[in-house]
Amino acid sequence: MLRKLHDAGLRAEHCYIAGFVSVGLSFSSWFLSKHLERSGIDRADRWGIFVGEWAPTFFAIGNGLQMYEK
Repeated sequence: MLRKLHDAGLRAEHCYIAGFVSVGLSFSSWFLSKHLERSGIDRADRWGIFVGEWAPTFFAIGNGLQMYEK
């Protein structure tokens, strides 16, 4: 799997950047949902958690690609 991702042009740095962007999007989606929607803080928390779950996946793939690249 990592070989296919690497051959497709994906590098560890790309995954690390995606992980950090995911953390920022998690905070942004929570903040915007909390302040712009009338659904309450429960929905804002669910949005933040949903997007925040992507970050560890991106970091894990980045670590795997980094080891593959060495």
